[in-house]
Amino acid sequence: MVSELSAFYILLKRDLTLAYRHRSELANPLLFFIIVISLFPLGISPESKHLQTIAPGVIWVAALLAALLSLDNLFRADFEDGTLEQTALSAHSLPLLVFAKVLAHWLVTGLPLIILAPFLGILLFLPQHATPTLVATLTLGTPILSLIGAIGVALTVGLRRGGVLLSLLVLPLYIPVLIFAAGAVNKAATGFEVAGELYLLAALLCLSLTLAPFATAAALRISLS
Repeated sequence: MVSELSAFYILLKRDLTLAYRHRSELANPLLFFIIVISLFPLGISPESKHLQTIAPGVIWVAALLAALLSLDNLFRADFEDGTLEQTALSAHSLPLLVFAKVLAHWLVTGLPLIILAPFLGILLFLPQHATPTLVATLTLGTPILSLIGAIGVALTVGLRRGGVLLSLLVLPLYIPVLIFAAGAVNKAATGFEVAGELYLLAALLCLSLTLAPFATAAALRISLS
């Protein structure tokens, strides 16, 4: 019998391998993230003062939409080929297996956004001393986006056109993350203390890590029943 941790590792490795084989799907959210941020200087103003003011909000809104764009692939392929049903029927803990899939999703979508964000911050004239806060908020916030998004995907995975419904379910839950994260970067850019916002994001991450895998597992059982 395969242990719980071994099953977690096998599923994580499988999803990362499949993501690597489908590089075009992997690149779509990243290209979307880059294009959206690059268009703002053209559409608003190339002046550094204007871009510096809106930079935190622009980067975070683009990251949120890029994460939302990639969510539909989280369970869709497994649902269509029957793998998801077999996973739900396995003897292993479904919340643990769900967490493995969410972790793989974050590694191929959220982590690249964190790496790219500082360079795009330079494009928007984000102050250099605010860059560590931007990276910290993305490091705390993007896993929350994946964990909360997984619940919405699990509820809509059985629907043929669940993209709009997924957005309606998930976007209201993303708003607190957006407010605290963009607010922290704005405060860092103006020289204020940002510990409060970072602690709130860390608390939301702990709450999501604790509850989201179980909620997603329950939603999958409902969708598969």
